[in-house]
Amino acid sequence: MPAIRSIFLSAALGVAAFGALPAPATAQGLFAPIVTVGDRVVTNYELQQRILLLELFRSPGDINQMALTQLVDERVKQAALERAGLALTDDGLRDAMSDIAANANLELDAFLARLAQNGVEEQTFRDYVSVNIAWRDYIRLRYGDAVTITEADVDRALQATEPNSAGVELLLGEIILPAPPDRAAEAQRVAEQIAGITSFAAFEAAAREVSASRSREQSGRLPWAPLSNYPPALHPVFLGLEPGEVTAPIPITNGIVLFQLRDVREVAAAPAAPAQLDYMIFLVPNGEGSLAEAAGIAARLDSCQDLYGVAAGLPEERLIVESRAPGEVPQDIALELAKLDADETSVSLTSGDGQWRYLLMLCDRFREGGAEADREVVRGNLRSQQLAGYADALLADLTAGTPITYE
Repeated sequence: MPAIRSIFLSAALGVAAFGALPAPATAQGLFAPIVTVGDRVVTNYELQQRILLLELFRSPGDINQMALTQLVDERVKQAALERAGLALTDDGLRDAMSDIAANANLELDAFLARLAQNGVEEQTFRDYVSVNIAWRDYIRLRYGDAVTITEADVDRALQATEPNSAGVELLLGEIILPAPPDRAAEAQRVAEQIAGITSFAAFEAAAREVSASRSREQSGRLPWAPLSNYPPALHPVFLGLEPGEVTAPIPITNGIVLFQLRDVREVAAAPAAPAQLDYMIFLVPNGEGSLAEAAGIAARLDSCQDLYGVAAGLPEERLIVESRAPGEVPQDIALELAKLDADETSVSLTSGDGQWRYLLMLCDRFREGGAEADREVVRGNLRSQQLAGYADALLADLTAGTPITYE
């Protein structure tokens, strides 16, 4: 199963502890209610479906507890949305579902088919997306005018984050495990074993033995790179490691990545965080010899412009040209781009359906705007944080006023 990245986080407020989870569906009946939230119920079937969905998303933590928490929270949210007369349109719902599918490098229909292959009904995914997107829009509508970000707020945020991120460089080791659908479970078991490694020598040996990345030739060792090159969601993960420690397995499309922190250093003048990443992907038919073919093409390239010549005469869809903000880049691609300088290539990734090998090339890590662009990014982050605070407080208040009964 390709990596599927959830874009939602459960608020997990107001229902701090549930005690033991309900009995299995075989004991209570598949559609028996397991919890009543106001005048709404959560059934055993819905709980089992949500657990399956979170497992496919490879969500960390206690998935059973998280599934029940999310379903209870969503019943509270649904009631509030109905009272406000708000609902997601069919087009809005499909767009949101398509965005999530795109994060797995799949078209929506292929994404839904992949869910179905793993026992997750389309309606389960639709319900999961619709209530959370509608709730997000409701929070923006209700509290948007109440959020005020001053220049002083931005200054304080920049001063607070600068020593922890902007001036930090990392020395990492990496292992990329292939994890196509028929090998996903085996790859996950291997990844969990590697995640427990604390020795540099043991990690390097594992990289030489099992890694699919070209860095295996250097025992998985990567050169020094600014923390800002990596996806923002991974910054606290890397900064929370001690030298020798390994991240938990990070899912990517048809694979799993693990990083080992080798060293960290502060630098006086680190580059600004990227505001935009320009990159290109040339699709090579995947199969025996595709890795060598992609590597051979890459060896002949001097710049992204050369890819237009490689793709000349081929169907347009064989060459993908992207300009995206870092937060909009799928995580598997973002992790590869983090290791590249302009006009460097990677051939480690494949498409979600396994039909194509990606020849990925970074064209530019666009930092135009400098400090002013950074201020706008910080301003947007602060606004999102304030809205999230309003959302958490409202959900906690609504939950406290809702009768909740566990069967």
